[in-house]
Amino acid sequence: MEFENLIIEASLKAGAEIIDVYQRKISVEEKDDKSPLTEADKRSHLAIQAALDTTDIPTLSEEGKQMDYSVRSGWNKFWLVDPLDGTKEFIKKNGEFTVNIALIENGAPIYGVIYAPVLKKLFVGEVGKGAWIAEGVETNTPVQDIYSKKESIPKSKPAEPYIVVASRSHFSPETQEFVDGLKEDKGEIEFTSMGSSLKICLVAEGSADIYPRFGPTMEWDTGAGHAIVRAAGKKVIDHTTGEEMRYNKENLLNNWFIVQ
Repeated sequence: MEFENLIIEASLKAGAEIIDVYQRKISVEEKDDKSPLTEADKRSHLAIQAALDTTDIPTLSEEGKQMDYSVRSGWNKFWLVDPLDGTKEFIKKNGEFTVNIALIENGAPIYGVIYAPVLKKLFVGEVGKGAWIAEGVETNTPVQDIYSKKESIPKSKPAEPYIVVASRSHFSPETQEFVDGLKEDKGEIEFTSMGSSLKICLVAEGSADIYPRFGPTMEWDTGAGHAIVRAAGKKVIDHTTGEEMRYNKENLLNNWFIVQ
């Protein structure tokens, strides 16, 4: 991908800004929608935006200025960014938060980078080219050194047990009903959980079989993970339409979805 080095470097710089805040006492603000906001969200956004501004491709970021649909409806290609996905995980200091950067083209994610700075994991996917993971990636790791660590995903997984990704804080009655149906079809089921977009990455890397999300998410929560999943040969299906999930809608709230 033309901008791959730039985007990976941007994710690492954002990760460095986040870790700097993470190592101190974290102060939390509340946004208009009652969701938490920290200094790390803002600093990560600025680091990423500085890099993306050099590409001449517009950006839609959770922490940036929200463009009116009359403007962005004309975008056939744009960056979709969540500077700190999993702010609640960040506040809890459990390490399960990420930097998410996606490239969307004609409503579909075609490239994605997810970096988990505490876990030191980097996921990258380009549709048509494949997906990979690099582990042991520090915020100051040179990009060329990262490429020497890359491993293709998905990795092979035994057919049994069938592993379901379940959100710790969003296990709804609808999710329970869906899982009950899986038990009838698949038999033995095990559950795994992870914060932020790492849940999607579990399916992309082959550690889990399916991730049903029957709760609210925004486009920037899923764009990068969706690109990586697609690059790994899997799908994010909109539960309402039965089709692959689409982006740059007038309402940026996602429908429920299933990753498999």
